[in-house]
Amino acid sequence: MKIIWLGHGSFRLEIEDQVLLIDPWLTGNPVLPEDQHDAAVKGGSFLLLTHGHGDHATDIVPLAKKLGIPIVGQYDLMQYWEAKEGVQTIGFNKGGTVSCGNVKVTMVNAVHSSSFGTEDGPVWAGTECGFVIEGEGHSIYVSGDTDVMADMKIFHDLHKPDIGILCAGGHFTMDMRRAAYAAKTFFDFRTVIPCHYRTFPILEQSAQALVDGLPGVDVIEPEVMGVIEI
Repeated sequence: MKIIWLGHGSFRLEIEDQVLLIDPWLTGNPVLPEDQHDAAVKGGSFLLLTHGHGDHATDIVPLAKKLGIPIVGQYDLMQYWEAKEGVQTIGFNKGGTVSCGNVKVTMVNAVHSSSFGTEDGPVWAGTECGFVIEGEGHSIYVSGDTDVMADMKIFHDLHKPDIGILCAGGHFTMDMRRAAYAAKTFFDFRTVIPCHYRTFPILEQSAQALVDGLPGVDVIEPEVMGVIEI
């Protein structure tokens, strides 16, 4: 399995027979060089979307059209885009599980908000979510944008994720201290990868508080387009 950070909350996950592009934000992403955009999405087979905010969803519809692959996400938003944009979608909801080839994707709760901008102002975009992705003998919890929540214990009890990809930049999501609390209180991760940080000055720039808060856990600070092989 290869986990490749595209900066901010965006990832390329090469797992089983699939390439999953999770919240792939290219346009306007200040930490992903433009000359890396094609490499970031090459061979993508499914687009996974946690919510509608621009720093997660701006490129979703254009990529679905360009690559000819489905968007996997919250039912209401998928129905809207399928009707309005003519793209392929797999719409489901929290607690549901869908198959992406040999990979199982379960939608789980998150605590955030979800909208996208239009010329008439922001439009509600369904509800925010996270994912548990299972394949190659691993269970990966992708938090999406969220704060700490007691639901995380349910995710652990039902799915026992060994890898956590956790938003941890603060201001819009939980910060490093809160992400460490969530990981040690509700989960038993072997590996934790922070995200949604370092993108802008308003966000946390270092994961040291997460490292310090999780002794015995392999906390990997990702590099943009760097490969984490597990």
